[in-house]
Order: sequence, then C-alpha cells, then structure tokens
Amino acid sequence: MYNYLDFEKPVADLEGQIIELKKIEGGKDAVDVTDEIQRLEKRSRDALADLYRKLTPWQKTQVARHPDRPHCLDYINRLITDFVPLAGDRFYAEDYAIISGFGRLDGQPIAVIGQEKGSDTQGRLKHNFGMARPEGYRKAVRVMELAERFAIPLLTLVDTAGAYPGIGAEERGQAEAIARSTEACLNLKVPMVSLVIGEGGSGGAIAIATANRVLMLEHAIYSVISPEAGASILWRDATRARDVAQAMKITAQDLKGFGVIDAIVEEPVGGIHRSPEEGIDKAADSVRAAFAELASLDGEALRRQRREKFLAIGRNL
Repeated sequence: MYNYLDFEKPVADLEGQIIELKKIEGGKDAVDVTDEIQRLEKRSRDALADLYRKLTPWQKTQVARHPDRPHCLDYINRLITDFVPLAGDRFYAEDYAIISGFGRLDGQPIAVIGQEKGSDTQGRLKHNFGMARPEGYRKAVRVMELAERFAIPLLTLVDTAGAYPGIGAEERGQAEAIARSTEACLNLKVPMVSLVIGEGGSGGAIAIATANRVLMLEHAIYSVISPEAGASILWRDATRARDVAQAMKITAQDLKGFGVIDAIVEEPVGGIHRSPEEGIDKAADSVRAAFAELASLDGEALRRQRREKFLAIGRNL
C-alpha cells in the first residue's frame, strides 16, 4: 500500500477498490471478479498517468518530498560496487547528512558524494533530514581533492531542503564551508556529474552540484529557497508556499528551459517511489551518458567548461 499524497485521492480510491475485490476473489466464497479488477486497474493506471502529466509546481514539491522516494543510499547500494565510505572532515567531526566515498560504477572507479535524508524516524534523526553542517561540506571538499589527486570522476546525488541553519553550524562557519565546497567544485579537473534526486535546496545543494552536467529527476525540485521559507519572507505566511512554488520556477521542466540544468531524467508513471529500481536504473543510464560526453575533455577543458556553464546562466534569457 502506497503513502498517497492529497492530490492522488482518485487513484487511492480506485486502488482501494482493487484491493477489496482481490480479497473477495481469494476468499472462502470466491467470486470471479477478474474482469472487474482488470477494468479498475486500467482506470487506475490511466488516472495516475493523467494526474502526473499535469502536476503543478506545488504538487511536484510534494512528490519530491515523498517519504518513499529513494534516497542517496538507495542509489549507492544499487549502482555502486565496492563502495568504501569516508568519514570526517579532518577538522571537527563526522557529518551523517553527507555520504561520501569511493567505489565502482560498471567496474570503473568513481567518487560519490550525496545527501542522505534517512528512510525512517531513526534514520532521519541520524542524517539530520539531509541538512548538512559545515563539517559535511568540508568532508565533501576532502573527497573532491582525493578524486582529483587520483583522476577519478565524481558523481554527486543532491537531496536536501538546505544546509542546516542551527546556531552551532553558523558558529563553525556554515557560509564559508558552503562557499569553499562550491569553489572546490569549480576548480576540479576531473569529470563531475550531479543528479538532483529529490529536493535541491539553496546553497546546501549548489555546494555539491556545481558540475559539468547537472541532471534532474522529472519530479524533483531545485530552488534558491524552500517554498515555505519564501512565503514566510514575502508574506510572513508559510501557508502561501503553493504560490511561491508557482512563481519561483522550481521544476525540472522550467529549469531545463532556463539552462540551469542539462537534462531531465524521466521517472516511472506515478513517481520514482512507485518503482524505485526501475527509476534508479533509468537515472544511471543518464549518468553514464553524461560521463561519456565528458570523457574526451582534459582537466583544464573540464574546469573551463564548468565555469563557463555557470557564468552563462541567466545571460541568454
């Protein structure tokens, strides 16, 4: 049984009917309801496809935050073999919101940095809901430097509402750590591909997403501020987040048009949370294609291309 979002109620009703009919079909006094089940399944599939073809920016925000949506560790566990995580920033502490390390993609060495939200209550608390502290970004820089030293391509998986805004994080230099991480991305002389898998929130996202190729899942979001925070600043009313989501152009489709991202990765019908393995495999194909495009560039060309890409954003609108 899925965790249905508010706008998915028509589909939830149909799928609820299907479940009840299957109970009747398999019960003691079994009745042949196969035709009715098939009819309802088709209606459910059609309704789901129709809903997801017309999602509003706020509905996409809900999908991007869906609790069953696969997270960083799900991608690593499915795609990366021989993964060896690295912990600590060598300055202060370990940060569990950022997962980083080295492994192999299709047998080839790869560095991975990703933001992990956690999949249950205990995991979310451990990973601080994917909101990294300064030590997380300093750990990311450490892995970037190692990747460049050993000429290993870098993949980043972006999924955060933003960097952690706590007092302790600010005291330890949150803004400086984000800036240093962004700078490290820009200076890399190895291929770097970023994939926005859920939320790409503010500087907390761009700190590990300043890449040669930025890919984005179809129903992910990417913005300078969360809709709720934007509504609180503009109107002092977080309930107007729906209006801000519409105005900020935070969807993959809008951002592709603006040149902020390079490609949209199609999700299974109903969102990647309905078919995680299928969706992750499709995203992996896009990642492989992006690295293949960059394979012929030398270190200086990769660095130059990345810098020019971000300098060009907003200039040709």
